[in-house]
Amino acid sequence: MLGSSFAYAKEGLVGKWKRWALLLISAIIFPLLSGYLLRVYRGVVPAPEPDDWVKTFVDGIIVIVIGLIYAIPVAIVAFVLMGASAFAIMANPESATGWGGIIVGILITIILALIVSLISNFAIIRFAREEKFGEAFNLKEILAAISRVGWVMYFVALLVFGIITVVIATVLQLIPYIGMILYFIALPFISVWSARYLTLIYESGTPGDNW
Repeated sequence: MLGSSFAYAKEGLVGKWKRWALLLISAIIFPLLSGYLLRVYRGVVPAPEPDDWVKTFVDGIIVIVIGLIYAIPVAIVAFVLMGASAFAIMANPESATGWGGIIVGILITIILALIVSLISNFAIIRFAREEKFGEAFNLKEILAAISRVGWVMYFVALLVFGIITVVIATVLQLIPYIGMILYFIALPFISVWSARYLTLIYESGTPGDNW
């Protein structure tokens, strides 16, 4: 899947500098990039041309809204778990119970955020495929899709890709003076590669699909 998605991004962007430049601009106007990646999630092969900017922008806004809605439970849990502990620490900075509550709250929040991110990734792809906002919250089908892929396989696949992108970002940003610029230039490629990779993970659990 890593090789196939890399080849997809390479075919779609390398040598097609106008498309790359348009996606760079889209990365600045963030909803445009999110909307474009939604077309990648739909399984369009090869990588689509950036066009139909109004629909792309609207789709990008919807993707952001879906992400924010999924983030709400995480924010509530974090507030509930750590809020009381924070007040306890304010009242008594040496409170072991307060600091212990903060640590436990952080750990639970991280675990919940990880689980929610796994679900929201597939939720966005389901919205892309079904083109219905409500399908992004069809938890029965989303959880079934994750189960078909396998929770462990899904997590490991994302972990591997995450390590690769962190290494790339670190290497580029270590280059004096121009590191951040180079990373920004590489962002469209990394984004398309990531979107296609996630799409292949999703399709690996879909009967009849194969990459």
